[in-house]
Amino acid sequence: MATKTTQQKPSKTLSKPPGQVGDFADAAECLRTLAHPVRLRIVQLLQHGRYTVGELAADCGIQDNVGSEHLRLLQRCGFLTSEREGRRVYYSVAEPHLEELMACIEGRFLPSDATDP
Repeated sequence: MATKTTQQKPSKTLSKPPGQVGDFADAAECLRTLAHPVRLRIVQLLQHGRYTVGELAADCGIQDNVGSEHLRLLQRCGFLTSEREGRRVYYSVAEPHLEELMACIEGRFLPSDATDP
């Protein structure tokens, strides 16, 4: 039995958004970096204040050295910044667009009562 396929003609009035596939390479790499439960939680925490690696690691239930590696990856994509105060290094969000992205993720994947203050 043959399946009939239909080809849809592109609309002449529809304009395409700017960019090509290759233009999204850096975005895809950074989204792959962000696509980890620990890193998403780290970003979520840092949206609400500055934390040290030890504080973040404790919240995520991981060792400090593992937390440092997650932070390094997030910084490499430009998501985070760090500031030294004495012997402590505090991390904070550097990319303002993360707020919208995290709101989308939280709205879709967290229970509705988890996002209420």
